[in-house]
Amino acid sequence: MDTRRVGRTSITLPEVSGPGIYLTNVASLENPRGTVQDFRYADADLRELDLLRTHLITGRITGLRADRVQLADLRVDSVEFDSCDLGSTQWSDSKLSRVVFRNCRLMGADLARLTLDNVLFEGCKLDYATWEGIRATGPVAFSKSVLTEATFTGCDLSRAVFDACTLRLTEFGRGTYKELDLRGNDLSTVRGVTTLKKIIIDRSQQPELAEALVAELDVTFGDTLDDRR
Repeated sequence: MDTRRVGRTSITLPEVSGPGIYLTNVASLENPRGTVQDFRYADADLRELDLLRTHLITGRITGLRADRVQLADLRVDSVEFDSCDLGSTQWSDSKLSRVVFRNCRLMGADLARLTLDNVLFEGCKLDYATWEGIRATGPVAFSKSVLTEATFTGCDLSRAVFDACTLRLTEFGRGTYKELDLRGNDLSTVRGVTTLKKIIIDRSQQPELAEALVAELDVTFGDTLDDRR
């Protein structure tokens, strides 16, 4: 199996090409039997995409554009999403294993109770996304992605990696962040600094975390006070 190294973790990539892999073009991701396998779904332009209790196995989804996306109770195994624009996404109660999102847009997405194992977000736009109850049960990495004003609440991101990402006003709420690797990112404007216990950073990032903490505590510096009374 092919792997991708991001920071200190290795992501096992989906097997969607190579000897013995034959993908068939499909016109829809819906199937009465609930399973879509060995598929290629490309260049669809949809107003709505609704999938419930569906199992996607070994496939590539490219150039998909949808105005509204509702996904629930999905199993996604060995699937690559490439250059997809998934507007107004609500994705809940699903498990993703060996999945790559590459150059995808999930801006403002509402992601809840997802279990992630060997999942990579690479070059993605994830601004304003809400991540609630996300569990990283295996390697998870965000690489060169933008998460401006994204929010993580009640998540277990233990041993996950953020590498060369934009984390401007990204908020980390209550959750578990043991060995979350935040090296190689500007942390000066992140929110929820006090919840980021046992994370991994470079020594050079200490001033950035201090700056973020000062902003979070709404500190007033004495030399800015007007002492005239």
